[in-house]
Amino acid sequence: MLRHLLWFTALIGSLTSTVFLGMVLFAAVRYAMTCRSQWPRVLGVPLRELPPVTILKPLHGREARLVENLESFFRQDYPNFEIVFGVRNYEDHALRVVDKLRAKYPQVPTRTVVSGEPSWPNAKVYSLSKMMASCAGEFLVISDSDVLAGPDFLRNVIPPLLDTKVGLGTCLYQGIPARGFWSQLDALGMSIEMPSGVLVAKMVDGMKFALGAAMAVRRAAVEAIGGIRETAYFYSDDFVLGNRIAAAGYEVVLSHYKVGHVLTRRSLRRTLGDQLRWMKSTRFSRPLGHVGSGLTYAVPFGLLAALLGLGQSNHLRAGLELFLMAWLNRMLLALVVGWAIMRDRRSLSLCWLYPLRDLLGFGVWVASFFGKTFFWRGETYQFGNGGRITPEQRPVSLSSDALPHGHDR
Repeated sequence: MLRHLLWFTALIGSLTSTVFLGMVLFAAVRYAMTCRSQWPRVLGVPLRELPPVTILKPLHGREARLVENLESFFRQDYPNFEIVFGVRNYEDHALRVVDKLRAKYPQVPTRTVVSGEPSWPNAKVYSLSKMMASCAGEFLVISDSDVLAGPDFLRNVIPPLLDTKVGLGTCLYQGIPARGFWSQLDALGMSIEMPSGVLVAKMVDGMKFALGAAMAVRRAAVEAIGGIRETAYFYSDDFVLGNRIAAAGYEVVLSHYKVGHVLTRRSLRRTLGDQLRWMKSTRFSRPLGHVGSGLTYAVPFGLLAALLGLGQSNHLRAGLELFLMAWLNRMLLALVVGWAIMRDRRSLSLCWLYPLRDLLGFGVWVASFFGKTFFWRGETYQFGNGGRITPEQRPVSLSSDALPHGHDR
């Protein structure tokens, strides 16, 4: 009886993962067609019509390739922009990098906002609130410190916001690995697994969320949801920001432009820890969707079939065929999404390796159902209902007397 149940599970998982592959392929074609029509409209906007933009960069310590990441935003080929950096205190080592870049690019207006210790659950959102309060402009770009962008980034992501119906534009991101096997594997997941889910979600339910690597927002849209503080109780503040802006009646646009997400050299434990944090966030914020996502993996079900076949000689061929189908399923996903859509050359040369990432991801998905604590930027948090987070080492408050003020330098 148990063996029959396991065979049924393997067959169902093989079927659902194949259906998911078909959905991704269709969604990828739709996205490619949208990009083809979006690109000329965006670049057709005259330079004189491009509005002033403020780039918000929250920082937290010295990270790998931080100089290269931040410098890519100093080098923007855009007529009028400034960069505002946010740190908790003046001792943050990232400020040394900022000072060097200021000296190298004196023509780029910059400011630093020192927030002090956060009193909101999400420390990054607390810093962003102070940074936004220091800006008067209507158009803002929020981007993480580990993001690498081309000089044409602003030129591509800002024009859609000129349509007053659009409140937010966001970008897919490609994983850029450091040395080390686990960093390579994690980067493949960013270039393949993440955009696959995004494209399918966009096709099925529309673009009702954002991706935190790079978000171009209209200030009026943020104010319409009650301000950035509305995302302060969530780890996935980017998802919540896009979701709330969409609920307020604004359009959220997925740009044709892609940025890079730079990874550090990491151990297996660090890699799994980062993935588990994201998985737990999804489990608590979108529980039904998280459960269903387990059926999108292919290799675990193919491996189960192969193991069952090894125990039954008359089913050995069927088991091995299902395993091979699962492996080819993920290789095709890597080629279509990672290479054709994301233009990640490693997805072409390492497409044979991506199925291992699929298997590892399934293990993390299973582990995400156990426990509610996670470690993030030196602090331990707990997930609660709806994906809300609570830090264990410090008190939090969103009362009016805790509203941020900040200090510029």
